[in-house]
Parts: sequence; structure tokens; C-alpha cells
Amino acid sequence: MNKTIQELTEKLLSFAGVSAQVEVIDMGENTYEVNLSTDDETGLLIGFRGENINAIQTVLGIMLKGTTGEWYRLVVNVGDYREKQEEKLKELATQSSDRAVETKEPQPIYNLNAGQRRVVHMFLSERKDVETVSEGVEPERYLVIKHKNTKAK
Repeated sequence: MNKTIQELTEKLLSFAGVSAQVEVIDMGENTYEVNLSTDDETGLLIGFRGENINAIQTVLGIMLKGTTGEWYRLVVNVGDYREKQEEKLKELATQSSDRAVETKEPQPIYNLNAGQRRVVHMFLSERKDVETVSEGVEPERYLVIKHKNTKAK
């Protein structure tokens, strides 16, 4: 499967006129990490607020489904972009959850995509004093962090 994903990724990048090294890692449970590295096109691959890297991830997933007939979870990363973003999200989640506990008021976090909301949900699932819920409908969906004894407004 790694070779198939690598070939599809290289094909997609060639359509875009982008040159990058591709490394595919089997993470288990039908999940693969696709690491892209390039000397001069990192910004182009990531895009504004990660829009390009997310689009690459989505299109690559669709291409893989078309090739294999099955859905796989792909995580496309450029350099250490995902790790840096995850650390920022965890920092934001910690600050917001601490505020929710301190004030007993729900703390909404807006402008997160589904993957980012998932990171926050998973990170805060370890805390016993807060809970997280996603509310609204895409593209206006948002995350709310609540003290265990409060309800979202």
C-alpha cells in the first residue's frame, strides 16, 4: 500500500508542477502518514492557514479510494507543520479549558476544521474536569469546551 500511496502522491504533485520527496509511513489501522519534503516549495505545499496541505490530503484520499476501492485515513505533512499546529492547538485547548473550569462558562473555539477539532477533543478527553462538544453545521461548526457541570449556551 505504501508504494501505491507514494506513486499517487508523486502523480498529484507532478500535476501541480511541484517537486518534493515523498515518504509514506504505515501507522496501522488503515492509517498512513505521507511526509513531503522540499527545499523551496514548503510554503506552496502548506498554503494559507494550511489550505493547500489539507486539499492535497483530501484529493489524495479520493485518488486512493478510486484506485483501491477502500477508504484509508491519510495524514499529509510537510516538514514539521502538523506537529507545530498540533502543539498550538493543545496550547489553545489548555488555555480555554482552564478558563472554562475557572469561570464555569463554556468556552467556544471557532475556525477549526474537522481535523483540528478532533485533535482538541482527543487531547482534552484525558481531563476529567471538562468535556468538549462540536456544535453547529459546516462550515460554521465550532468546538465548545465546558466545565463538567455546565451546559453550552
